[in-house]
Amino acid sequence: MRKTFASGNMAIAEAAIVAGLKFYAGYPITPSSEIMEYLAEHLPGQGGIVIQMEDEIASINAIIGASWAGAKAMTATSGPGLSLMAEGIGLAVMSETPIVIVDVMRTGPSTGVPTKTTQADVFQVRWLTHGDYIIPSYIPWSVQEAYDLTIKAFNTAEKLRTPVILLSDAVIAHLWEPLVIYERGEVEIIERRKPTSKDNYKPYMPGDDLIPPMACFGEGYNVLVESLTHDERGYYAPTNTYHKNSVLRLMLKIVKNISYVYEQETYNG
Repeated sequence: MRKTFASGNMAIAEAAIVAGLKFYAGYPITPSSEIMEYLAEHLPGQGGIVIQMEDEIASINAIIGASWAGAKAMTATSGPGLSLMAEGIGLAVMSETPIVIVDVMRTGPSTGVPTKTTQADVFQVRWLTHGDYIIPSYIPWSVQEAYDLTIKAFNTAEKLRTPVILLSDAVIAHLWEPLVIYERGEVEIIERRKPTSKDNYKPYMPGDDLIPPMACFGEGYNVLVESLTHDERGYYAPTNTYHKNSVLRLMLKIVKNISYVYEQETYNG
């Protein structure tokens, strides 16, 4: 543990490194750009990769691919970029891909005012993509919370095999406050659960907790990444029953773990 003085964007980048981030893909956009700049300087020294993509569409698809290759993956953007990521985030929901997306809010609609802030992306985060789904989201109110909830976002993504959104804003991004930074052994870090046998392996066969163990490419398993409604093997299954059961499971795996996802603190209660 060490104490320092940092901005919200720096806190998010530091927390991602502690959480085990190994692949970052993004596109510069105010007011999130410092996250990528900080990681570009510090992540390679921790064995990670930072790549600037041509746009946010490429960024979200790159981190989905990196996650399926076995790396903890993250991107950061602001409202206009998050809009471009909507389809890719839907793919991550359906394919149960653990990724973290940081949205540092600025004024909209459209490209709005890059240097002004709002908290107007809350509904966008909740209703971002089409269909029925739940995406866990965390909203920090301080630099320390930006750090702590980034680690929680990675843990939630890995534990539940789901995309997770960290919803910051321009004020927290550029606010400098005292920050406590932890080493990996000082804070809980969750890794995705792996299958234990290649015999009759089905990539979307859930356990009792409704979450399938995740085999990645290159590990010797028959892995399919399917955006269509699929059965436990990953094969397209267009029946109403399969779709209903699939959507229900994707939501229930979040709901049944709500005691882990949800946190609250009461003051003067």
